[in-house]
Amino acid sequence: MKRQMHLGLFLLGTGGHTSGWRMPGAVDSFEDFAAIQKIGATAERGCFDLIFMGDNLNVDLKGHPSYAMRFEPLTMLAALSTSTRHIGLGATVSTTYCDPFTVARMFSSLDHLSGGRAAWNAVTTSNPGAAANFGRHHPDHARRYEMAGEFVDVVKGLWDCWDDGAVMANRESGVYFDASKIRPLNHEGDFFKVQGPLNSSRTPQGRPVVLQAGGSEPGMELAARTADVVFSVVQDFDEARAAYASLKGRLPRFGRAAQDVTVLPGVMPVVGRTDREALDKLNALQGFISDGNALGVLSERFDYDFSSHDLDGPVPDLAVPDNYHAFTRVLLSKARRENMTLRDLYSLTAAARGHWVLCGSPETIADTLQHWFENGAADGFNIMPSHFHDAFEDFVDMVVPVLQERGLFRKSYEGTTLRENLGLARPAIHAA
Repeated sequence: MKRQMHLGLFLLGTGGHTSGWRMPGAVDSFEDFAAIQKIGATAERGCFDLIFMGDNLNVDLKGHPSYAMRFEPLTMLAALSTSTRHIGLGATVSTTYCDPFTVARMFSSLDHLSGGRAAWNAVTTSNPGAAANFGRHHPDHARRYEMAGEFVDVVKGLWDCWDDGAVMANRESGVYFDASKIRPLNHEGDFFKVQGPLNSSRTPQGRPVVLQAGGSEPGMELAARTADVVFSVVQDFDEARAAYASLKGRLPRFGRAAQDVTVLPGVMPVVGRTDREALDKLNALQGFISDGNALGVLSERFDYDFSSHDLDGPVPDLAVPDNYHAFTRVLLSKARRENMTLRDLYSLTAAARGHWVLCGSPETIADTLQHWFENGAADGFNIMPSHFHDAFEDFVDMVVPVLQERGLFRKSYEGTTLRENLGLARPAIHAA
């Protein structure tokens, strides 16, 4: 069977572009559930694999509006599960500011509610501003990833406390559970002590899908060991291909094969009927960017105050900070490679928060995505529309049909669970 591209939708209600909400007719709130339901319907019409919601645990009014004001992701996806039938439902929940039992329980519930479509994005929370909302000190990068490794193991262990067939509900005998198929976890580690079992039976997928996006060395190791889907930050094909090869090359050490992990680089496509029309749309979006909001996004990404620097001068020589390793490394590499000014860099960062912007006609965009997919840089893409609904509908109505005509993307859903649609095997139990 020919290898098929996978597509995720990165959902920010006000759009992936920092100022996308200013486009005529665009959705201008991430608390408009009717708009989110329409987005879900469009994503299913486009046969997307999953909808993904990032999250933020503090308010930064200088950053992206959808991170300062939004629905809590699990609550929203549970509601969205009732008006969708096929698409996966993924959300970020922090391994630094949550506990494993609650996370395992929430995503198990979402998997049952949705009929096997739940996905957890396990993140360590890069932004130190979250700490003040939890009365904690923000751990350094290395410590966060030590915690995350144990956290993910505990969550997966809790999902595996129940075997298939543990629920008998035999009306004649009165036996409800087969106790031999339910076991405690009895985990005692450096960071967590969790007895278990989870008070939720084995889910339709066996386990919800695990997503990750860490681009640092510890992040890549954790992804190679535990993730089913990896979101990546890209700006350059050769760099993306090298990172893809690096991640896939780590898998055999953990007894895994290349097809066990799906890599989806983030991309903001700006689609026009012609390349010129697409460029005009991008110019309109970029015209909404002000020095103030762009520098706010840039300063947050780099954990550095750029306000004293000349916007038309060179990008300062910066080290990669303790947060956002992938974003800062990729952006600094592009800035040095292309001799960018600080204004160039903040315009790029404000456009899609540091993600790749791809502008052109349906054929131009499809050509580029196909090249990356067929030449070792991606297994598909995490689509980040600049705004809703027009920009997303442009991609679904104009680019997806081209990919389908080329035999690169499905025309209907093959499976009933997210794992099946991603081509991932149902995981075996790994009992303690």
